[in-house]
Amino acid sequence: MPKKLILLCLLFCTVNTMAQTKAVYTPTADNLAERQKFQDMKFGLFIHWGIYSELGAGEWVMNEKHIPYDSYKKLADFFYPQAFNAHEWVQFAKKAGMKYITVTSRHHDGFSMFGTKQSSYNIVDATPYHHDPLMDLAIECQKEGIELHMYYSLLDWGRKDYAYGSPIVDGKPVKGDWDSYISFMKAQLTELITKYPGVKGIWFDGNWERKDANWHYDEIYALIHKLNPAIMVGNNHHLEPKEGEDFQMFEKDLPGNNNTGFSGESKIGTLPLETCETINNSWGFNINDRSFKSSKQIIHYLVNAAGRNANFLLNIGPMPNGKIQQEFTDTLAIVGAWIKNNGESIYGTRGSNIAPQQWGVVTQNNRVLYAHIMDMPQQPYILIPGLKGKVLKAQLLSDNSSVKFKQQDEGVFIYLNNVKIDNTDTVIKLITN
Repeated sequence: MPKKLILLCLLFCTVNTMAQTKAVYTPTADNLAERQKFQDMKFGLFIHWGIYSELGAGEWVMNEKHIPYDSYKKLADFFYPQAFNAHEWVQFAKKAGMKYITVTSRHHDGFSMFGTKQSSYNIVDATPYHHDPLMDLAIECQKEGIELHMYYSLLDWGRKDYAYGSPIVDGKPVKGDWDSYISFMKAQLTELITKYPGVKGIWFDGNWERKDANWHYDEIYALIHKLNPAIMVGNNHHLEPKEGEDFQMFEKDLPGNNNTGFSGESKIGTLPLETCETINNSWGFNINDRSFKSSKQIIHYLVNAAGRNANFLLNIGPMPNGKIQQEFTDTLAIVGAWIKNNGESIYGTRGSNIAPQQWGVVTQNNRVLYAHIMDMPQQPYILIPGLKGKVLKAQLLSDNSSVKFKQQDEGVFIYLNNVKIDNTDTVIKLITN
């Protein structure tokens, strides 16, 4: 082969290889700072709210009841949340000790709960309400120092270009117009990030409906980070984190657990972690669901998440009129009172090198560790194994009273004989060198 031809072949192969190699995502300094802040916040409010709330049977009612799309769309004609008050929602979150809110901007039914220009199927144009509640929420969150994240559904049960149920061939649905749908999502995401003040996160959901599809994540994630490099991108795909994502989420499971079956392919990575759970058994408002979690259960979930180095995102489904039901406000008020007294053992902490124990978990903030005893042992002491550093002092967090301890090769023994026990969570503060 002539030398010139060989050089041309090598040049072609090099260019072709470069074209096929995806750019590696390098988070900016602002993004890394936001990740740190995200981990410090620890507790967030998840809100599932849409026209499905009117039927009082959860957010999957259209799919589960096999309601035709054209019939389901009529719900928008009489959706009028006259009692919605963004200030009340934000105050509810603050009193509960929550530091951020993740709200459904668009769920699987395809209805946009914000004033989008990409489709008339939205709360401003398609309902008699003619108002944008997410703008109110964004402004109020910014005013009150609460971060706002937007949940965004990847799948759509109604749009023709998505073609729900169509088989995937070569990364695209056989029916529909996949490129059109991807462009639609990009345009809506641009609106959410540029129009609404203070948005700090995008929470994707629905990848699992089309695992073999080409979702164009490289383009979508790059667009988001171009519009605002600090924005945290997460995807509830139940898989290991993908290039371009900034936090890893676990649905209805603590990191490392797989009780629901969602986390079978989701190994814990190096990104900030978040676990989400419902306050009853439903995401969207369900009038028949009275399986309310107690304040103790919620506190334990929060503490167990923190002990595993994760945030806890607790979901509520507001009523169709925009009000949060009394059962939720009453329970979260108790949770908020507990956090007010014990917040230093949660906020700003990280999971320690000490694995969860039968009695509870350990959180850590630099040289200070917090042993959360949620299940009192039969013996009058607990053992904290593998603790690094010398313990200088141990005290009960609730009243700063001294707690007797002994440090040996196998770990630190904390003696509980004269300790005032909290039936929810007895927190022992350990100061190390």
